[in-house]
This record gives sequence, structure tokens and C-alpha cells, in this order.
Amino acid sequence: MKSKVTLKEKVGTKIIYAVLLVCYYWMWARRDWQSYYETIQNVVFGFTILFFAIQADRIRKYSKEEKDELAIQNLRRTDAIGLKIMVAATTVIAFACAVAAIDGRMAGYALVGMILVLSIVRAIIFWVMDSKGI
Repeated sequence: MKSKVTLKEKVGTKIIYAVLLVCYYWMWARRDWQSYYETIQNVVFGFTILFFAIQADRIRKYSKEEKDELAIQNLRRTDAIGLKIMVAATTVIAFACAVAAIDGRMAGYALVGMILVLSIVRAIIFWVMDSKGI
């Protein structure tokens, strides 16, 4: 495969990292057990190993390529927006825990869910900014 690794691809793969985080949190925090859970765990573990191996090769290729300075600046702006969103969401989740609206397990689900949502929003914002050349 001779294709160039773009910054868009690197931002998009962060969504897969977030999905894996949600899957692993579900495996750690669940309170019941079904017979098919072991199959799900094995599939997720196998996919994680395969995905990390492929990503290691893609990151190695990206480090050798010429960088797009405008895309890097757009990513920095996108990350600043994402930080503000995450701070606001974390504050809401912490307040909900403080007033006993949610317990610790649900707060964990809210946090990993917010990381997943934030990675998707980050990718969308970056792709829009990068396509318009802002």
C-alpha cells in the first residue's frame, strides 16, 4: 500500500480508539454475565491487537512524510474547541454525581460516552475546517 497517511485519517482513527475504550469499559463495569460475552471480549481483543499493528505501520509512514502546516493549525483549533466541550461536559457529570443524580458506574459510562462523542465531533469539525481551508 503506497497511499499517503493524511492528518484526516489520523483524526478519524481516534474514533476507533474511543469505541475500543467504550467496549473495554463495558467489559469492566458490567454487573451481569451472559454466555456470549466471552465471544464479544475475544473479538474485541483480537480487533484491538490487529488495529494497533496496522496503526503502528501507518504512524511510522506518517512520521516520514511531509507535514501539512494548515491542517496542523486546524487540528490545534479543533482541539481547543474540543477541550472546552470536554470541560463543560465533565463539569456537568461531576455536578450530577455531587447531587447524587447518578452513581459512579453511570458517571463512568457518561465519561467514556462523552469521549466517544467528542472524538466524533472533533473529526467532523476538523474535516469541515480542513476542507474549507480555514
